[in-house]
Amino acid sequence: MNNTDLKFFTNEPERDLYSRFAAILKSNTQFFDVLVGYFRASGFFKMYEALENIEKIRILVGLNVDRFTVKIIDRATNEAKVAAISVADGKEIIAGEVEKEFESATSSAEVEKGVRIFLDWLKSGKLEMRMFTDAPIHAKVYIMRKDPVKVPDTFGSVITGSSNFSEAGLINNLEFNVELKDYADVKFAFEKFEELWARGTDIRDTYIEAVEQNTWMRGDITPYQLYLKTLYEFFKEEINADKENFDTLLPDGGGRR
Repeated sequence: MNNTDLKFFTNEPERDLYSRFAAILKSNTQFFDVLVGYFRASGFFKMYEALENIEKIRILVGLNVDRFTVKIIDRATNEAKVAAISVADGKEIIAGEVEKEFESATSSAEVEKGVRIFLDWLKSGKLEMRMFTDAPIHAKVYIMRKDPVKVPDTFGSVITGSSNFSEAGLINNLEFNVELKDYADVKFAFEKFEELWARGTDIRDTYIEAVEQNTWMRGDITPYQLYLKTLYEFFKEEINADKENFDTLLPDGGGRR
């Protein structure tokens, strides 16, 4: 069998999941549904160009989503049951976790463009996000349905396996994923996704507010502040190393006498 006929994707040379996704999404795909237990925006930043012509994108994440999103839903769930967490406390938790997330991300024109597109699509409804809280989700399922007008004889395909929707899962990690094209398989995956989606909690507005109010994407961040952040990202390894080795940089005898 020719290697190109294989339906498995491991992120080894010529078998990376990103390239397969890009090929499918750009080939008359109309809808893209994602069911994952772990979501990182890095996956979106890598894929957004291939997603530009998709009519609707839905991302359903489980309890292993980014920490700030988990806490958002945890607090909301607990509040509904025992009123233990106030709205103010919830927002404080969100702000802290989003800030940590963006502090660890390297700021660049490409990342900023990806963030803005992500937010724009959330606001327009092209992209929807929900979180499933009834039970932990460990699945990694990607359902791509074709435009029935352009491709009337093909329902779509589903890819499932070990890859999360992150740059590491799409390209870097050694993974094991398989693509299924049989109508019965794709239909089963789609119907199960619909069932879980109906039970999910909308986190679109929470995500937008958290990013726009508590990260370097805030409107009141000055170009100078972004410049300082860029310098820090570029030199942070040296800065942190200097902090750790500060005592060794002092003259013998330490500080002032």
